[in-house]
Amino acid sequence: MTTTITPKWHTTAEVAAMLGFGLSKTKMLVLTGEIRSVKVGRNRRILPTWVDEYVTRCAAEAEGTERWSA
Repeated sequence: MTTTITPKWHTTAEVAAMLGFGLSKTKMLVLTGEIRSVKVGRNRRILPTWVDEYVTRCAAEAEGTERWSA
């Protein structure tokens, strides 16, 4: 029997790859608090739900903007 471990959190580089952003843009989003993170030792870690929150917020903002620009 093989056990698969699902990642509980992601590195900034992993989140950048998931979102299709550059590493520097993702780090800026973390530094400004647009994407929540926690510091573990010397590194930042991001929960999958925090990535989802960011994407949902961006989509909601885009939908709001599209309604007014049409």
